[in-house]
Order: sequence, then C-alpha cells, then structure tokens
Amino acid sequence: MTPHRPLSEGPLSLPYQRPISYCRTFSSPLVEKVIDDLTSRMKDKDLARLFENAFPNTLDTTVRWHVDGKSGTSKRLKASDLDEGHWDGAQSFIVTGDINAEWLRDSTNQLTQYQPLAKKDKQLESLILGAINTQAEFVIESPYCNAFQPPPPSQVLPDSNGQDDAVHPAYEPTRVFECKYEIDSLANFLALGNQFYSSTRSKEFLHSRWYLALDTLLGVLEEQAKPTFDPKTGSFTRNEYLFKRRTSAGTETLSLGGVGNPLNGGTGLIRSAFRPSDDATILGFFIPGNAMMSVELTRTATILKAAGKGKLAEKLRTRGESIKKGIWEHGVVMHKRYGEVFAFEVDGYGSSIIMDDANLPSLLALPLMGFVEKDNKVYQNTRKMILEQAGNPYYLEGRAFAGIGGPHIGLQSAWPMSRLVQAMTSDDDEEISDALHDVRDSSRLGLIHESIHVGRVTDYTRSWFAWANSVFAQTILDVAARKPHLLFGKGAEPYRIE
Repeated sequence: MTPHRPLSEGPLSLPYQRPISYCRTFSSPLVEKVIDDLTSRMKDKDLARLFENAFPNTLDTTVRWHVDGKSGTSKRLKASDLDEGHWDGAQSFIVTGDINAEWLRDSTNQLTQYQPLAKKDKQLESLILGAINTQAEFVIESPYCNAFQPPPPSQVLPDSNGQDDAVHPAYEPTRVFECKYEIDSLANFLALGNQFYSSTRSKEFLHSRWYLALDTLLGVLEEQAKPTFDPKTGSFTRNEYLFKRRTSAGTETLSLGGVGNPLNGGTGLIRSAFRPSDDATILGFFIPGNAMMSVELTRTATILKAAGKGKLAEKLRTRGESIKKGIWEHGVVMHKRYGEVFAFEVDGYGSSIIMDDANLPSLLALPLMGFVEKDNKVYQNTRKMILEQAGNPYYLEGRAFAGIGGPHIGLQSAWPMSRLVQAMTSDDDEEISDALHDVRDSSRLGLIHESIHVGRVTDYTRSWFAWANSVFAQTILDVAARKPHLLFGKGAEPYRIE
C-alpha cells in the first residue's frame, strides 16, 4: 500500500489513505460528518488521521456490490436461484479487504460502527439491510461455511482460495470461498440483525428468507450439540460436519480424519470446529463463541417476541439459556494462580485450554458481547490472566509492541485488535491511553494491520484489513463517549452518535 499526502500534523506524519470520492464503493454524508466532528476536536492529530482513514474504510473500499432491491435482482439468475424470495430485496456483498470474499464475522463487525447512523441515513439503512439479506442467503445455502463468493446476481467473478479441502456437507465452490464451521459466524449473522433492530427499530429483515436462515441455523445448533459417542450405547456417532485440508499446518485442519477431538454430552454447549481466527479448535466447545451465541439468541428472541413470534422466541431463549448454563458449569475452571477463570475451550470431560486469541469473539471481549459485566469477578480474574505472559501463552511482548496474538500468524506477532479490545474493556485512563498510543505508533501506513511483529513495527501482516480498521473506529467512538478527556482534553464533553 502506498502512503498518500497530505500527511497528518502529528509527529508521526501519518498518510491520508482514503480513495478519491469517485473511487469509493459507498458514501454517507453522516459518516463524513462524524469524521469532521471528531477529528476537529481530537488533540492527537495522528490518532485523528487514523480515525479519518479507518472509520469509513469499509464504505470506501469493501462494498463490492449493493442493490436497494427496488429494481429487482433476478436478472441473469439460473433457474435454481429463482426460489421464492431468493435474492429479493436489498442485497450487499461486503468483502474483508484484500481478499475478494465475505466472511460472515468480518462483515458484521465491519458494519457495526455505522449501525447507529442507519436510523437517519436511508442509504446506510439499505446497505445494512442488504447485508442481512445477503448473509441470510449464505446461511440458507451453506450454514457450515464461514466465507463466501460474490452472489450470483452481482455478476462479480468468484475467486479460488487455492486449498485442497474435503468437507461434509459438500458445498459449491463458486458460491463458497471457504467452509470452516465456526459457531461465531452464525452468531454474527444474528448480531447483524440484532444491531440493526436496536438502532432502527425496523423489522423489515424479518421476512421468509430470514426465517428460513434462522431455522437452518437452529438445525446446525441442534446437530452440533450432539456428543461424539451415543450416551445410551457408547458407540461413535459421526458428526454432520467433517473437514480435512491437505496442509502442513496442524491448525488448518481437524484431527482424527476431519472429526476433531471427542466431546461429551449433556453440557448444553455447542461444538465449533474452528475459531474466529480460522484456526482449528483443540477442544470443540469454544467458550467465547458459545457466549456470543447465547447472547445473540436471547436478543433475537426479544425481537421475535415483539414481532408476534412468541413460540419461536421461546425456543431461542431456551437454547440461549442452555448454552449460558453450560458455560458457567463447564467453561469456568479453577486456576491455581488466578482463581476461577473462563477457559478458552473445553470438552465436557474436564479438560480445558487456558489461553486467549486476539480474534473476536474472545475471552477479553466477553463484556463487549454482553455476556458479563466488566466488574464480574470471574471475568476480572480471566482478564488479568490473559493479559500477561505468565497466564496466556499467546500474550506476546517485545521492544516495539505487545498484545494478544494467536497461532494463526505465529509466536512473534500480536494483533492491534487485542489492544483495542483491552481499551474498550478498561476504565483505567492510563491503560486506555497506552493501548491507543501503541496501536497508533504501529500503524505507520495510516491504517490498522492484522498483526504486528513485537520486535519491529515495520514487520506486519495485511495492510488492508477492514475488520481491524472498524474495531479501531469503534474504540475511538467508545472512548469519546466514556472518556472524552483522553481524546479532546481536560473537561471535554462526551461525543456520542445520537
């Protein structure tokens, strides 16, 4: 990525990294107003430049296709695509950045900072509604998959991920970019609609295709709640989802011929074959993903009740409570140094993995998801554990940077995203400022990277990673509302998107 002028007025002289207006993939006057409102008040001009670049990055660069649904989207579709309601209404295809594919998780997070503006900006409302509708189509067709090709009506050509995968259920590679089953992908589908309703109070997304996607999602949860061995006979029961990749990296495929390690029954927890980092789980009950699913099921149930779907709402609420109970019964373990903490993964037999990964959902982000309050004792114990090397094998420190990383990149690269989540889950001024400044000082290209080598900030992965830019923007908005003096100076009034 090439740095562009004008440079920021701060000591880092950070470049301006927005495309010219003509080349932006989507625009919103309200987004531009938020940028002007915030950056004009921010004392740190390098942080201001990062926000100016990062806040609109998803709109500027990743909206590969959007239609408002008023002119129809069925042109040139195959007969198999013309099911009742298929691709009807607004549609939006949001790519992750430097990969021409949409991850359910990434796209939901990429749009989060725009949700509060949707009630006042009809174009933004249409974009997000379109994203919900497009995700619904993805979930209906391939609910076990995490990343998707451009929708057929977009007429955007699909790409290959270059991998040799054997997956069950089978998928169509012109529709699916990658098929790693991750519980948080499905939770993020729910979250996108929940955030939209919370901001706009619109139920326009509650149509037949969305209900079919929800039913498909619930079917996956039912299947993935089953144990590895039949509780009555003790015999092995093959899981519906299998994944095998020809690879030399153990984190890229499932053990035991694509099955993964055994999981016990009666826990209330849901299996996840992969983590939000796209790395394979070791023990399939991934606690942050289960926590997110529990919260989003409960929130969706509230919307369904308001829509007059009481029976369906109760079904979701019951499943959400079952998962929540399972987390507190099986996902909380006693650590000899830190006391009661949340495990990262468990198997229901008593085994647990103690660590955290930078990718969201994470243990560090549990309060941001709404699963616990920040002052919860188990969370505070967990937070202390995962933010130091003695407690978290993937907390990485060096002379240039520090933070949580993960096996996806390696043992010398921490993710700025983890420092941003650290800031949003802290009430300590010094901790928040240190996190923001470390991310600022490691973002020399004017945008947020996926990971940073802890020994040298010039060694990074991904110069164009829209999810990370969105998390940075969300962090600045959070600090502007909670701790305005850290951005605007002593005695400053809070800034909130109303």
